[in-house]
Amino acid sequence: MHTPEQPAATRPTSRDVARAAGVSQATVSLVLGDKWRGRVSEPTAAAVREAATALGYRPNLAARNLRLGRTRTALLVVPALTNEFFARVYTGAATVAARHGFGVVLYPSPDGVGPARDPFASARAALDGVIASSMATDALKAFGGTDLPLVMLDSDPAGGGAAAHVNLDIADGMRQIARHLLALGHRRFLHLASAVPSWTFDVRGDALADALADTSVTPVRAPLDVQGAREAVERALAGPGPRPTAIVCDDDILAAGACKAARRLGLRVPEDLSVTGFDDLALATAVEPELTTVALPAEHIGERGMAALLAVLDGREPERGDLPVTLTVRGSTGPAPAV
Repeated sequence: MHTPEQPAATRPTSRDVARAAGVSQATVSLVLGDKWRGRVSEPTAAAVREAATALGYRPNLAARNLRLGRTRTALLVVPALTNEFFARVYTGAATVAARHGFGVVLYPSPDGVGPARDPFASARAALDGVIASSMATDALKAFGGTDLPLVMLDSDPAGGGAAAHVNLDIADGMRQIARHLLALGHRRFLHLASAVPSWTFDVRGDALADALADTSVTPVRAPLDVQGAREAVERALAGPGPRPTAIVCDDDILAAGACKAARRLGLRVPEDLSVTGFDDLALATAVEPELTTVALPAEHIGERGMAALLAVLDGREPERGDLPVTLTVRGSTGPAPAV
């Protein structure tokens, strides 16, 4: 007996979603394209999303990309993949991107100093925009002179070439550290500064110098690794003159090196020497005593960066204002030792 063939399962369409939600196809397009605000009510948008989920509807991104002339892909350039901060920036950017049907390609620039090489030969054709986090001035030359919109994170807001800037209130973070240490009675400081040439570290140094203008501050530069920081601090503490009672570090990695130097020299943290970090990486609670440091909302800056790129692509004004940072006080700081 001949058995009639069963019709092949058909992929649900936007027309099916519109019929299930009781709305027009244009409304479905607005909601699923995330362009409904101000044009469609929240209950209607929710009904469209629920209908799409129930039907298993997935928009044909390839066809839509051809129609819009976009690849819906952003490139996130970071100084290094080994730093937890930039992994969290990526997580924030990718979360926002996914909500808008975008993908994020992660690309490290050597040491954030560059120049960053074009990560693939057809980058200009394969990307809708670039987000760059905490980059040195020359790190993005490979993308200069293109029409790709560029969003800079944690970078000089006066720098040219960027369509938008998203920054943390880095200077206020250093002011919070200074106030904390001054309240503990410290008046002799060593500033362990990163040797990486970038705007964010320049801001930290300038803010700290201003906040501690009436005290003694000795600046010392070190490579951004534990061993280099340890060696720099050992040399500084072995020098002539009164020993500092507090070390203010540009980064938690540098602070870990400072703590190792103190132990090797027989100094107790914080009884003999207070140490502060910056970033609040997982490392801050792995060392003993745990680090007093400034917590940076890394995922939030990634989210804001991706949102800014989407706004630029849509012809909208990105959100303005620096993201606040928070001092987290732990065991590595204490009262200044008696002279």
